[in-house]
Amino acid sequence: MPSSKRYVVPLNQHMGAAGEILVRSGDNVLKGQKLSVPQGLISATVHSPVSGKVVEIAEHHFPHPSGLAGICIVIENDHKDEWVQRNPIADNYINTSPHDLRSIIRDAGIVGLGGATFPAAVKQTEVGIETLILNGVECEPYISCDDMLMRERADEIVKGAKIIADIIKAEQCIIAIEDNKPEAIDAITRAVTRDGSKNIKVQPVPTIYPSGGERQLIKIVTGKEVPVNGLPSDIHVLVHNVATSYAIYKAVFEDEPLISRIVTITGRGVNAPQNLEVDIGTSIHDCIEFCGGYKNGARALIMGGPMMGLSLNTDELPVIKATNCLLVTAGIDITLPVSENHMPCIRCGMCVEVCPANLLPQQLYWFAGNRNYDRAVEYNLLDCIECGCCAYVCPSQIPLVQYYRYAKSDI
Repeated sequence: MPSSKRYVVPLNQHMGAAGEILVRSGDNVLKGQKLSVPQGLISATVHSPVSGKVVEIAEHHFPHPSGLAGICIVIENDHKDEWVQRNPIADNYINTSPHDLRSIIRDAGIVGLGGATFPAAVKQTEVGIETLILNGVECEPYISCDDMLMRERADEIVKGAKIIADIIKAEQCIIAIEDNKPEAIDAITRAVTRDGSKNIKVQPVPTIYPSGGERQLIKIVTGKEVPVNGLPSDIHVLVHNVATSYAIYKAVFEDEPLISRIVTITGRGVNAPQNLEVDIGTSIHDCIEFCGGYKNGARALIMGGPMMGLSLNTDELPVIKATNCLLVTAGIDITLPVSENHMPCIRCGMCVEVCPANLLPQQLYWFAGNRNYDRAVEYNLLDCIECGCCAYVCPSQIPLVQYYRYAKSDI
């Protein structure tokens, strides 16, 4: 997508604490320059997506489940595209220590690009990892940004996987791709063959939602289950999204921080659905306009997919690191229930049948609704992956996932 005139870059567009601001209003910045640095372990660096001038540091709304505003750095583009000095290490990463590689990834502001936005370098501090899984499943309807990334930039993804495997000393890497993506499977398979690595393999997985969930994918690929209240590292597995692997390649081979990402702009309510590489901080309104604008009958705007996405009440918000999809619904598009005026639970048990985490959604709904959080935790609320399956099948149209999200936030 062409560059915009104005960028709004939130400090907290990742899991964890917002970073410490390095610039002031009136400063001139270069493309790729650090705007903030991490504060604490669970935090991430934020960079300028363009060269230009910092015109404001203030609270602005941005896509976030809370709906609250947060501190953002507003940059006016000078359209000179002047980069900060870069010093890529490229193939020399083999002779670079894991600690230094993690520092490069942390400095590049790379987070999980599958939606969780957990700082990538923190996940790579685990020891005893035997299997690295690259998640190319992308199981939600409509989203295809990872599919297109794998088709067009397969070699870079494989090189990123080798960097991660080198850091954690993994014995093998499995690139898991849904079997409804034959072009991506072919592209990645050919890239692995060109690379010649014997420890990387491509594994197609069944097209079943939500097989892209971390724990679900681990079970499909390895046959192992992550313990309740445990982590994948407990069974010697690390999972990264394919887009995260690509971003790590860019950081190491090109010294380019995470300042852009592929975004799927789609739905029956937009005129020209497509995948675009978009700079972080770009207005969502500009993205929709570049794709031909809204169709008559456009109903709702969702960041993410129809099952796990975040409903937005305005398009005057910036694209952030978590923005993998902008879905404009219309007509018969899939949407989950959001109304509070739902029918009572009839104890049909359909939610239990479809839950991929083997939870009891009906019980969790009652505990969450009554703020009985101790009991909710006893029933493994924190293992809920918020996939939306329970809400989708509920005949009473109860927005179950919203109750769980609220309860988890309160806890």
